Order: sequence, then structure tokens, then C-alpha cells
Amino acid sequence: MRKTLRWVLSLTVLIGTVGLAETTATASPDADRGATSAAENAAAKEAAAKDIKDRLLAIKGMSLIEEKPYDGYRFFVLNYTQPVDHRHPSKGTFQQRITVLHKDTARPTVFSTSGYGLNTNPGRAEPTRIIDGNQVAMEYRFFTPSRPAPADWSKLDIWQAASDQHRIFKALKPIYGKKWLSTGASKGGMTATYFERFYPQDMDGVVAYVAPNDVNNREDSAYDRFFETVGTKECRSKIESAQREALVRRAPLKKLYAKYAADNGRTFKIIRSFDKAFEAVVLDVNWGFWQYQDSATACGRVPDAKTVTDQELFDWIDEVGGWNGYTDQGLEYYTPYYYQAGTQLGSPDITQPWLADLSRYGYQPPRNFVPHEIPMKFQKNAMKDVDRWVRNNSHRMLFVYGGNDPWGAEQFRPARGAKHDSYVMTAPGANHGANVAALVGDDKAKATERILAWAGVPAAQAAAAKPLAPYDAKLDRKDRDRRNSLRP
Repeated sequence: MRKTLRWVLSLTVLIGTVGLAETTATASPDADRGATSAAENAAAKEAAAKDIKDRLLAIKGMSLIEEKPYDGYRFFVLNYTQPVDHRHPSKGTFQQRITVLHKDTARPTVFSTSGYGLNTNPGRAEPTRIIDGNQVAMEYRFFTPSRPAPADWSKLDIWQAASDQHRIFKALKPIYGKKWLSTGASKGGMTATYFERFYPQDMDGVVAYVAPNDVNNREDSAYDRFFETVGTKECRSKIESAQREALVRRAPLKKLYAKYAADNGRTFKIIRSFDKAFEAVVLDVNWGFWQYQDSATACGRVPDAKTVTDQELFDWIDEVGGWNGYTDQGLEYYTPYYYQAGTQLGSPDITQPWLADLSRYGYQPPRNFVPHEIPMKFQKNAMKDVDRWVRNNSHRMLFVYGGNDPWGAEQFRPARGAKHDSYVMTAPGANHGANVAALVGDDKAKATERILAWAGVPAAQAAAAKPLAPYDAKLDRKDRDRRNSLRP
């Protein structure tokens, strides 16, 4: 761990003081050390003898929602009491959900964040499998049910969320005393990065997957350059033509959309316009294709704009982007994300010139997707501060991106040099699901070896650069947390 635990220092001082007071002429230093070691071992055995559930629930503010069995693990869904405002903890609390996938307190631990809600079924992040460790996962504040009531949206920011994570770590560290790594994908990777920026002494390493870094919200040309070169020209042209055809056929496709909304009870109060919702879905098609589709097979399924029927085009757009995305029901879950995108995180604004003469609204801002009674004001320096810190002060950080993922057009760039032990690696041809397993050549071995080393795995095991735990089809399924979403 980067910092020495204060209670160890206090215990050492106390033992030394007592030893000086009670030393006799016949006492020896070896005898003192033996007595101390015996006492520490006895205390460790007593703690280990307690059931892990009892130890977790002994933490002040921790309560059990449920325990779910899984071979080789104990899995707990818990509530933890958090301050609404970490700067003023006396001004109210809320219950934040977390999960603990317990393997062994003698193993290292991974702190996994999605940046969104919480999956309450057992599952492992990739670093958890690599180090064969425990895993703690946190529901991001303001995602229901981890939302204060009443909701003061001004308390939803990256520092408050990092402070949630810091308090959880401090509460669990006495139980899980070995090394800790933080990880997350997309907004979860952003969350892990912000946590490291504000509490750099907590974790022993960070593995951030496909984490966008929108430093200047007014400058998004990197995304336009990405869409000019990603994949093959033939595939790009087919997608653009199909996307354009959807706007040319706005009237018949809107009739299909209206039927879809009526059949599924979908409404449009937040975005305030059925036409805006329709166009927002169509304008997302290009982004959505490259974010989630496997271009090696999906390019062949892009419909021919000249021959496709209205229904076929409508169905393909639903597969790639999802017609539910900008309905009230589709937006409700993501309100905290869009709020943060419009107040701190920033959001991409791509031009798509092949649609310029047909688009009525352009790429719409996050303000359009948040209920209007929630006030929003953008803080332009929030991401600049994080970016500056990562470039100059980061240590033991690994950023993994997919070569075909639009969210990787603006990347984090960690501090360089051996003393910083930080890296950016790209999986060629991978989309928004890029991970260490998708890296090639020396990158894959290097990334695995560093994750193991940061977790305190013995050097010989780390040098082998292989995951310590075997693959589990249920725990390690890549799409287990995926929603049909074009958000990070």
C-alpha cells in the first residue's frame, strides 16, 4: 500500500512504551519480539475466525440487503450510509448500494465502478480474474435507489462521488488489508480516474477501460477525424447512406416510430418533441454502430439504402441505436449521466456533414435530455483539472482503448517515464468492449504483468503474465452489464 496504516504505527508505539516500562534485567529483545508476534497472530486468528458477513455488518453504517450463493465466493448486496454532502456530513445522509464478492481476505481486492447503477448479481471485472481477488462494486450516487431524497442535484459531481468511494475503501480496508486496484469501463473508467485524482493514496493501481477524456467541451474535432478513417471506406459509406436514407424517409419512419411508442407506452415529455427524439436516434446510428457492432460481420448487414424497405430500415436502426433511447422511459435511468455530461463531463458534438442538409437540430446537448426543472450549469475547468493531474502526477495507471471505438477519440494521457509506471494501450479493431484480453503482442503481456505486480502478486507469478483465475462463463461474461446505450 502506498501509505502506512496509522493504527499499525500507533500499536508499535504503544508496544514499545509498555515494553520499556516492564523490561527486567533478564528480559531480551528476542523475547519481546516473540511476545509481540504471538499477540498479533492471536488477534489475526480471532478476526479470521469471525464470519465475513459478521465482519462486514460490524462496519458502522453497513446493512445487508441480501446474500447470494456462488461457488468459490460469498456475494453480498449491501447498503452503506453516506453523507449527501461530504463537505458538510451533518446535513443529511442516503443509502448507497455496494456489492462485495468475497474470496479471501488474504487476497488483493479490486474496486470496480460502472459510473451508473449496480448489477446485483455476482460478476467479475477483468482485473479481478487476473489477480484472483475479492471485488467491491459501488452504485454511483443519484442512480436509483442510491439517490438522496429530496435530491439536491448540486451534490452530484465527480468529487462527491470520489469521496463516496474513498469512505467505502476506508471502511473495508481493515478487513481486506492486501493491495487494492480500482477499475471500470467507459464512465466507470472515468470514475476510477477521478477517484485516483482526488484520493491518489488509496489505490495501488488503476485499470481504466475505454474512458473518454473530453478536456475542452467546445473542441470535438477529434471525433470527426475518427469517423473519417474508422474501418473501411466501403463500410463507412454504407452506414452514412442508410443513415441519410432514414432522414429522407422521415415521414414514413416517424409513423413506424409513433406506432412503436404507442405499442410500448413511450412518451416524450423530457425532450419535448417527438421529432427531436426521432432525429436524435437517427443521428446516433453512426456512433452506435462503431461503439458496439463487430465491424468484421456487421458491415455486411448494413441495409442497402436503395432497396431497403421502411420496416427493415426501422428495425436495423433499432438494433444499432435503439428507438427507446430518447423516450422518457429510456432517458429516466440516465438522468444522472446527462446531468453530469452537461455540468462537468462534457459530451461529443459531431458534425456528420453527409446529413447537414436534412438535419433540423444537429447533435443535441445534454440539457435536452434532463428534466427542465433540474438546473444545470457547465463547469469548464473540471475536466481540465483532471487531465492536467493525469498528465503530470499519475502513477500506476493503465488506460485501455478500442481502435474502432468512437469514445477513444479523446483519450487520457498519463505521465510518462518509468517512475510513473503508467500506460495507454489500444486493442486494434476492438470496439467499446475493449479489454486486456483484446490487446495484442507485447501489450497484452505487459498489461497483465503490471496488473499482477500492482496487486502484490509474487514476481514469478506476475512475470508469467497470465490471469490467476480460470475463466467462468457466468462471472466473466463481457456483456453482463451492458444496456442498449450509446452513452459512455
